[in-house]
Amino acid sequence: MKRFAVTLAALTIAAPAFAEGVTTYTTDASFEDAAFAVESAIIGRGLVVDYVSHVGAMLERTGTDVGSDVKLFEAADVFIFCSAVTSRNVIEADLLNIAHCPYGVFVADKGNEVIVGYRNYPEGAMQEVQSLLDEIAQEAVGD
Repeated sequence: MKRFAVTLAALTIAAPAFAEGVTTYTTDASFEDAAFAVESAIIGRGLVVDYVSHVGAMLERTGTDVGSDVKLFEAADVFIFCSAVTSRNVIEADLLNIAHCPYGVFVADKGNEVIVGYRNYPEGAMQEVQSLLDEIAQEAVGD
């Protein structure tokens, strides 16, 4: 239990928000500006955005189809990309790390705040990916 508390404390210090395997940062920027900042942070590292998943629009469009009238986000996108160098490093360390590729950073406007975040990865080699995602997210929110 002590080890868990120390690990949780370390993760809390490293990231402003940590819940259920996700790290998030808030920003005062608009959704559009935050999305542009995420894309720029990815491209600025010489990486290519493979796809932008417009999750917020899909959820809004399909809400009534699944029997819900709850508005989840004002807007929400996930930027999907990969890094040849980072992916090679983590997959050479463990071939099953292929399951974590490609990587994504999301931007979501919850109405009262805009958040930028990413999914957390397991200890070991995948922490190289987590560090990359954290750099991108922090750059996007201006930390």
